[in-house]
Amino acid sequence: MEDGRIAIPSMAAGGLDGQRAGHFGHCDVFTLVDVEKGEIKDVTTIPNQSHVQGGCMVPVNLLSENKVNALIVGGIGMRPLMGFRQAGIDVYHDATRHEIRPVVEDLIAGSLPQIDDDQVCGGGGGR
Repeated sequence: MEDGRIAIPSMAAGGLDGQRAGHFGHCDVFTLVDVEKGEIKDVTTIPNQSHVQGGCMVPVNLLSENKVNALIVGGIGMRPLMGFRQAGIDVYHDATRHEIRPVVEDLIAGSLPQIDDDQVCGGGGGR
């Protein structure tokens, strides 16, 4: 990724040195990483908004309003995945690491895969 804004569902205060949440819908905050010319330029966080069962479009709308064009998840359901696709936000998958910085660096380097439909979970944070 050369330019854009990456969102990472994060635990606690988030940030580049924070821990990634296992499922985007249950994170505390979203860490937003602005990338310009392949380099990290700015890092901010925004609080996740609460949503009830079936309200998975709340985070989709939140990230879309904040000009995100890429999302890195460890798990996501089909409904929000389709919402992100409709909003023009590419969704990338890494279920093995919990540190934010290395997955962001992998995405910038182009080595993080987009999530496949068969990798979605049924909700609730598990797969």
